[in-house]
Order: sequence, then structure tokens, then C-alpha cells
Amino acid sequence: YLQHLCYENDKIKKDVRQLKGIPVLVGLLDHPKSEVHRKACGALRNISYGKDNENKVAIKNCDGIPALVRLLRKTNDMEVRELITGTLWNLSSYEPLKMVIINHGLQTMTNEVIIPHSGWEHEPNEDSKPRDAEWTTVFKNTSGCLRNVSSDGAEARRRLRECEGLVDALLHALQSAVGKKDMDNKSVENCVCIMRNLSYHVHKEVPGAEKFQKPSALQAPGSAGPQRKKKDDAGCFGGKKAKEEWFNQGRKSGESDKNYDTLDLPKRTEPSKGFELLYQPEVVRLYLSLLTESQNYNTLEAAAGALQNLSAGQWTWSNYIRATVRKEKGLPILVELLRSDSDKVVRAVAIALRNLSIDRRNKDLIGSYAMRDLVSNLPSGQQRPAKNLEEDTVVAILNTIHEIVTDSSENARSLVQALAIEKLVAINRTSQSARETKAASHVLQTVWSYKELRNALTKDGWNKSHFQPTVAVTPKATKNGKPGYDDTTLPLMEKNQDGYSTIDQRDKDCKYKTDDGSADPTEREPLKNDTNRKHYIRSNRPAVSLVDACDVKPQPVDSWV
Repeated sequence: YLQHLCYENDKIKKDVRQLKGIPVLVGLLDHPKSEVHRKACGALRNISYGKDNENKVAIKNCDGIPALVRLLRKTNDMEVRELITGTLWNLSSYEPLKMVIINHGLQTMTNEVIIPHSGWEHEPNEDSKPRDAEWTTVFKNTSGCLRNVSSDGAEARRRLRECEGLVDALLHALQSAVGKKDMDNKSVENCVCIMRNLSYHVHKEVPGAEKFQKPSALQAPGSAGPQRKKKDDAGCFGGKKAKEEWFNQGRKSGESDKNYDTLDLPKRTEPSKGFELLYQPEVVRLYLSLLTESQNYNTLEAAAGALQNLSAGQWTWSNYIRATVRKEKGLPILVELLRSDSDKVVRAVAIALRNLSIDRRNKDLIGSYAMRDLVSNLPSGQQRPAKNLEEDTVVAILNTIHEIVTDSSENARSLVQALAIEKLVAINRTSQSARETKAASHVLQTVWSYKELRNALTKDGWNKSHFQPTVAVTPKATKNGKPGYDDTTLPLMEKNQDGYSTIDQRDKDCKYKTDDGSADPTEREPLKNDTNRKHYIRSNRPAVSLVDACDVKPQPVDSWV
């Protein structure tokens, strides 16, 4: 009866707390009867749902979290397990409880739910067939809980990465989803978000990362070198074929790229496992499959964010990831998503392209084939495109363009041919955003620095004054004097259809600090996912992206949620 009274009734929930009812309910979790467990867990799930975090704290203060985890270990009642994991999912939305849940429940949730429901087996029999994932409510709840706690910070990421079997099971579940073309459910979304979060700062945080930090030691083909000649290196997009053909070619799964050298990957004495799986080049194909097939905006954003994270950082594995995306025909897939109807998808894709363009061959290809799509998303000064683009988004696209035209007069020429100068000058002179103005100014200065372009620019009516900054632009450095990475905190607020709290309930006005001391963009509530339609791609629709342009040459960007 109490369970029903508490359903979406904040006053009753408060009364239960003030009348000391929560410790009584927690005490009933150790009762011998399953029916009592069912009712007590149902009441706790309803009490823990909602914005009143005092209820969540009250459950924690009477040792409710370890009691829930204990019951999860010993009960076989599926309804009780659903209620337990639903309660933990709700509790995980409150920031101070995330590490408490990790400390008491991470390994249990992994062993009791994630591994068995994912279909992954630690030591499979030779005769046994690989099992598919089971998209149960218990798996959805547990993956939602882990999705929340994975956003808590470096220590939380370390604990999840090192939790035995977790990454292996999540990866197996996602591969199962791709194989069955069943990737638009909430469980898949949760799994991809966890993988994206755990990929954040892998180049700094995983054990032994320092051994791979020197980019000169094992540099992937094409990650450095002179500028391309005009017609070179179009392999990813199908050479001289019509644009439609290279998009079609890029979307064929498993097609190898014979135009490039074989990647000289490190020799393995045994298969990768655990956190090593996060950054192996083989994972690229999984994310590209999700980006090609999924209709869920949150899943698309997370998959692009994972590639964004993996291609950030100056270590050997990010070099391999950048080259592998090209070899797996991933660049056309990403470029096409620049036309997505979802702002947050385009934002993540644009930043991923920026990081991928650190690879010289990628930069040349992106400069040739993505420039018009990037430019089409830019506003013309104060006049915004069809949908209002967030400031972060416009700045991100400008930073991506800046990365592409840096050290490439040919890409700068492509930018001019995409009719970008008029938009850039308008933003530089009339934008109400200092960040947009600064980012546009960086691009304009870089374009004007190529003397071979000035003749054509002058013929089009532009002169030096159009390419000068309207505000003082000073590059920002980190404490050690080197430019820092821009760390992106992606949207963390959403309400799940069946009443569980999904993702973080952080204060949306809170700002987080990046490594260089600059503030990250505020968190935003993501667009509602329309499950009844494909992520419609409208070629006339401007897109979006995110990055603080604090450096003259913006650095790679990570994302986490």
C-alpha cells in the first residue's frame, strides 16, 4: 500500500522520510519472505525516484545500498531483482552516492547481471556457440546505473575499467546487438554511453599509458608528412568517383581499404581483455556499425563521442584509431551524420572529425569532402539557421574547420570555395558571442596567412581588414605552458519512459574545469529521442558542435557522460 501511495507523490515520500519509515523499509530487505522483499523494494524504488535527493540520502544513511546489493546476490525472484536494480538506478542519479554504489555494488552488479545477461562467457567451451545478449529489464536498470556512476570522475572510471569482466561483457552485448540489428533499445544506449565514458582520458589514465606517449615511437601511417598534392589520397572517399559513390562505398560493412599501407599494430602474445579492449582498433568497426544503423540519437552521440575520445591524445593508440577509422571507411559515415537532424549528434561528430584530422591523410580527405557540410552549419552573423544552434556548437564547428585548414592551403582553398568567408566575416564582426568571434577570427587569420590565396580572395572583394580579429585573441596555455585538451561534458539529464531516473541529475548550471583551467560548457538536457523515425538527415539543415576555442591551434577533445 505504501508503495502505491509513494508513486509520483512527493508529499507522501517526504512524510515517509520524516516519520522514519525508510529505515524500516531497508530493514525488511533482510526479511526471509520474498513477498516482503517485493513490497519493500517497490516502495524504496518509488521513494528514490524524483528530484528530492533527501530521500536518496536517507536510503544511503541507513545502509540501504549495501542491503540492496546483498539482496541482489541472494534472490532469484526476477521481479525483486528488477525492483532492486531500479532503485539503484534511481540512487545513482545523485552525485554524492555514485562512489558509494561503486564501492558496495559494482562487482556484484557485474557478476549477477551484466555478465550473465550480456551473453559473454569468461572461458567458453570449444563446442559452445556464442550467446546473444538478453535485453531484460534487470540488464537495462543495471546498465543505466553503471552509466550514471561512470560519469563520476577519474576514480570511478578506473574502478569500472578494472572491474573484471565488465568491459568484455559490455563489448560482447554491443556486438550481439549489431549482429542482430537490434540497437535502438535503452540497454544498448546505456552500454555505448558507458563505453564512451570509460574511453575518456584513456591516453592518460590506463595503466602503462606512459609507455605509449611518444607519437614518434609508433606512428600510424599518414599521421604526419607534407601537404598533399591536389588529387592525392582520396582513397577513403573512393578517389575520383562521384560523391554519392564514395558515401555508398563507405557504408559497406567490412570493406577493406587497399589504397593504404597495412597498419603496423603491436604484436600480441595473447588476446586483449578488460580495459585494453576499450582502445583496440577493432572497436572502431563496432562504433561505425552503430553510427550507420542506429536510429537512437543518444546512441549515435555516444558512439561518435567514443571515437572522439579514442582519437584524442598524443599516444600510439590514438594514432592507430585515427588511421583505422579511415581504413574502415568511417569518414564518409561521419561526414554524412553532419546533416543529422539532431544537434547533439552533429556536435559529437564534428569534434570527432576534428580529432581524426590530426592524421594528415584524414585531414586531406575531410578537407576535400566535409568542408561544405561543416560550413552549412554556420550561422551568418546574428542570423541563425533553421534551428537555433548553441554557442558551444558553433564554436566547435569553427574549431574543427580551423584544425582542417591549419597547415593545408589546399583545405583553405576548399573552405573559400565552400563560400565560407562571408559567414566567417559576419560572425567575426556581428556575433554576440565572444567565443564565436574568437573562433571565427582564428580561421580567418589562418586563411589570410596563405599568400597564394590572397589573389582569389581580393578578386572576390575581400581585403586584409576582413581577416583581422575584432577582439584581442590570445592563446591560453596550461600550467606547464602547453595547450590543454578541451574536455566535453555531454548532456546528463533525461527521464526514462518507465519511471527510472536516467543519467545524471547534476546542477545544469554547474561548470567543470578542464585540464587547462578553462570551464567546460554547462550540461544540457538532451533532445527527446523520437523512436518512431530514423535520425532524419536533411542536407539543407545546419548542424552543431562543441569546443572552447581557447588556443590558436585547438587541441583534441574528449567527451564523457
